[in-house]
Amino acid sequence: MASRLFVGNIAYQTQESELETEFSNYGVVKSVKIITDRESGRSKGFGFVEMESDTDAKSAIENLDGKTVGGRPIRVSEAHERKY
Repeated sequence: MASRLFVGNIAYQTQESELETEFSNYGVVKSVKIITDRESGRSKGFGFVEMESDTDAKSAIENLDGKTVGGRPIRVSEAHERKY
């Protein structure tokens, strides 16, 4: 398992600091990045969280997948490299 997680269905008003707070309940968070549109700067509704260890990542997936954050149930899963 990788320690990099994909987080989907993020409410558009959710800030990276809010995600960091949620994920830090399940381990050490190394980084949080919500993906934004280049032109408008608006959130695209997904992002990535990097946890310090695989154990922390697994705990975050088990506890946060489907949890309501900012009024929407987020989806948390292992991030996979894009294939071109």
